[in-house]
Amino acid sequence: MGEAKRRKQLGLMPTVHPFEAQLDADGTLTFTQVPDDATLRGKIEQALRLVLPYGAAWDSQFRTQLVLHGRVDDTLTTAEDVAALPVAPHRHVTGELTTGGQPHEGDIRVDGGHVRLRGVQHSFDGQRWEAFPANADPNAAVRRLLNHPAARLTGETVASYAIEQYREGRTDIDPEPPAELLEAIEGLAREYHGESDAEWQDLHLELAPDAGEDSPVAKRVVFDLTQPAPLQTPFSRAFAVLGNVEVVPQEGSAAYTLDGEEWVSYADGQTFEGGLPAELADIFDLDTVPVTVHADGRVEWDEDDIPAEHAERLRTELRDTTGAGTPDDWANWTRQMLENVYAEELVIPDGAELPVPTAVRLDIPLDALTDPDPLAQTFMESEVTFDGQAWRDLYDEELPEELSAVAHPGGLN
Repeated sequence: MGEAKRRKQLGLMPTVHPFEAQLDADGTLTFTQVPDDATLRGKIEQALRLVLPYGAAWDSQFRTQLVLHGRVDDTLTTAEDVAALPVAPHRHVTGELTTGGQPHEGDIRVDGGHVRLRGVQHSFDGQRWEAFPANADPNAAVRRLLNHPAARLTGETVASYAIEQYREGRTDIDPEPPAELLEAIEGLAREYHGESDAEWQDLHLELAPDAGEDSPVAKRVVFDLTQPAPLQTPFSRAFAVLGNVEVVPQEGSAAYTLDGEEWVSYADGQTFEGGLPAELADIFDLDTVPVTVHADGRVEWDEDDIPAEHAERLRTELRDTTGAGTPDDWANWTRQMLENVYAEELVIPDGAELPVPTAVRLDIPLDALTDPDPLAQTFMESEVTFDGQAWRDLYDEELPEELSAVAHPGGLN
C-alpha cells in the first residue's frame, strides 16, 4: 500500500474524476457533478462534444433507436414520416475522466487522459429516465430498420473540407473550418489516416496493397459535412458525427504522395501533380461573380461580370427565389437563410422575429448561367447587410451583432 500511495502522490497512478451531466436537445450541457478544476472540466466537455450528438443528429440517432428496438409500428417511407416520431429532449450522462493510465476500447482520448461514459439515459419530461436495452439482437434490429424505405434517405451536404496531412504532423485544411470545428476535424483526419506510424502505414497498404513498402509523406481526403440522414443505417458512409452534422469521406477523394510532389489516387491509382484531381478541384475552385439582391427587389452586379443575355433570367429567378420586392416573402427567405447558416449559434424563442436584412450578396457560378437547372440550386449566400452600409461576412467566425439578441448562450455548439 505504501508503494501505491507513493506512486499516486508522484502522479504515476491513474486518478479518476467522476462526472454527471444533463444534456438538452440543442446541446446545452449542465453538470450536476464535475471536478472543480477548470482544466479537468474542459477535458470532459471536449470529450462529450465529440461523442454526444445534438440537434438533428440527436433526432436521427434517437429515432433510429426507436426503430431498431421495435418501437415503431408504421412503415416509414418519407423524411416527414420519420420526423413525426417524437424525440426525447433530455439526456442524463454519467462517466469519469481518468488522468494517467491506459485507455480501453471505447474510451475517448483527451490530452493527458481518457473519458469513459458509464451510462446515457433519455427522458421526455426530465423526470422519468430510461435507456435503450444493450442486449438487443443486432440482426433482428437491422432487419427492422431496413424494412423501412426511409432508411435509404440521405442528408444534404452543408460544407466540404479538403485535408492534407503530413506524416510528421502538419495538417492543412481548405477552406479553413470554423474555430470550434478545427481541432475536431484535425483529430478525425489523424484517425482516418492513422494516428501512429504503424497505423499510417497499415492503412496505406490496406488501400494500396500494390504500392510497395515506402511510406507516404502525406495523405489527402475531402470530408463532406452533411446533415444527418433521417435514419442511421449500417450502410451509412459517415465516418463520425460532430455535434449536429455527419462527417463523410468524399468518394474518390483519398490520395497519397511519396515525395510531396506527385499524388496518387487511392481509388484508381491515377497520378496528378500538386493540387487536387481535376474533378475535385472543380468543387473548390468555381468561377463565381457577386450579385447583390435588395429587399426592395433590385438585383445588381457589375455589368462587365455577366453577359447581357442572361440578365433577365438572373433577375427573375433571384427575385422569385428570395422573395425580393415582396416584404413577407423576403423576410421568410432571409430568416430561413440565417437559421441555416447560424444553426448552431442561434436560439430563437417561439414567435420571435429575426432582424430582416436590407440586402444579401450572393456568389453565382458563371457556368450556372447557361445551365438549365434553377439558379437556386447553385448560388451561395456570402454577405448580408441590415442597414445597407455595414456588410457582414456570413462565414466569419463572429456572429453579426444584429443577431446578438438570439445568440446561443453556450453549451455544446
